[in-house]
Amino acid sequence: MRTIRVELGRNSYEILIGAGLLGQAGRRLREHGFAGKLVIITDPTVDRLHGESLKKGLAKDFTVTTLLVPEGEAQKSLETASRLYQELTDARAERNTPILALGGGVIGDLAGFVAATYQRGVPLIQLPTTLLAQVDSSIGGKVAVDHGQLKNQVGAFYQPKLVVADITTLKTLPPDEFANGLAEVIKSAAIRNRTIFAFLEDNLDRIKSLDDAALEETVFQTAKIKAGVVEKDETDTGLRNILNYGHTIGHAVEAVSGFTMKHGQAVAIGMVAAARISRKMGMLTESEVSRLKDLIEKAGLPSSLPDISISRIIESMQHDKKVQHSRIRFILLRSLGDAFVTDEVSPALVEQVLNETT
Repeated sequence: MRTIRVELGRNSYEILIGAGLLGQAGRRLREHGFAGKLVIITDPTVDRLHGESLKKGLAKDFTVTTLLVPEGEAQKSLETASRLYQELTDARAERNTPILALGGGVIGDLAGFVAATYQRGVPLIQLPTTLLAQVDSSIGGKVAVDHGQLKNQVGAFYQPKLVVADITTLKTLPPDEFANGLAEVIKSAAIRNRTIFAFLEDNLDRIKSLDDAALEETVFQTAKIKAGVVEKDETDTGLRNILNYGHTIGHAVEAVSGFTMKHGQAVAIGMVAAARISRKMGMLTESEVSRLKDLIEKAGLPSSLPDISISRIIESMQHDKKVQHSRIRFILLRSLGDAFVTDEVSPALVEQVLNETT
């Protein structure tokens, strides 16, 4: 097992990474001072795959209530949160009753939002079961629901008390869902660590074959990148913006697709587009753009836009949270491993690159 300590003062917590950790969750929670009742929020598929292992490890010391949420991004809503508030009330959840978010990014975001707002905040334990959640969304305390066509429009910063990433759960993912998470792995290396980027180029076949050692190293190194950035900028006012590499265009593509496109797929397209913008602005080399594009494609992710309206993508970008004073903030690359934030990208350049990314 590998451990990362996220140092955030009174909000500090540990990330545990390894195989078979769900079955040890009860012991880990006891070590962190929890006892009595707890509530698991998950979806039916994850409950079927991993719920029994988790609950078996909890049964000795905890009274467990499981609340099921249907699958899909559409469940990340105020309506679903409202239903969960009532179910928590019916279960007599109290201020010290931890909520365990068992699942991928949707469950983590939704359960985290509910934990942050139910009775002004109850303890949150993240138990991510997808690659995307283990390396990205479970870390850093961003919790939210969507509103209308806008992703993560209503939310809060609310750090978990503990993150337990059981890499065994990754072996139950469909290939496209695993590739979805690889987008965030590639993103993290591209913005912060060219050595890890080279590791991914050299070991992607081992990672995709679900080799335990390769998986643990990948999750550990990627989570370490995310934790290091969060430590320096917990509430996303400066450096943490670089974690949105590929997301400025990616979130817009995701929204315009009606959320039928997976988050990682949209971010992959956004990363290639942002790399081409970086190249046209005289920073990234053509070789580096090709390396990024090739790694994305080898991971099983798209590098070009599907048949959707470019004008609608640009319009959607105008409503993104990354817009300040009517200027869109982009994360670009000076080189692989070196990202920065700018609002100096012209709409005309964005449109030109998107037309080239079809």
